[in-house]
Amino acid sequence: MNPQELGRAEDIERILIDEKVIEKRLDAMAEQIDREFPSGPIVALILLKGALVFAADLLRRLPRPLDIECLKVASYHGGTESSGVVTFLDHALPDVQGRHVLLLDDILDTGRTLQAVTQRLLSEGCAAVHTAVLLAKDRTREAEIDADYVGFVIGDEFVVGYGLDYKGRYRNLPFVGVLKSDIATPH
Repeated sequence: MNPQELGRAEDIERILIDEKVIEKRLDAMAEQIDREFPSGPIVALILLKGALVFAADLLRRLPRPLDIECLKVASYHGGTESSGVVTFLDHALPDVQGRHVLLLDDILDTGRTLQAVTQRLLSEGCAAVHTAVLLAKDRTREAEIDADYVGFVIGDEFVVGYGLDYKGRYRNLPFVGVLKSDIATPH
């Protein structure tokens, strides 16, 4: 794949959160999760693709046995704003019956994705869902949900990097940044 298809740092208007700051915050989040999560192995459910980088770095910091699962869902469908519809791209969920799950997502925006996945996990017999996000937008949510563990609270702007993308690009950037306005267009 050619580098322009992945996205370039030159396309970034400004870096919002740099790599070193992210690393320090993940250390603190891992300590908090380890301290507060029920004892025993952690069932980690990663929402793909956006949460992959965040989850990999966070989960390596947890000093416990992990059962790692992935689930593909979508709500942005290629634009810069949530479509309002959460689509489960995987039809079957991992076995969560009677288990506490740590649900990992990249960003809490409208709240629809975390709410839809949480409700689905509970309907499958999950004992409890604990949510962790790298970013939470400081905005009124359309779904009444807050994350249990939040890396950073940011303004209501479209961001990329560290797993977050725009049209499939920029996930590989080691920081969270804001795209130049001439690159990112709504919908």
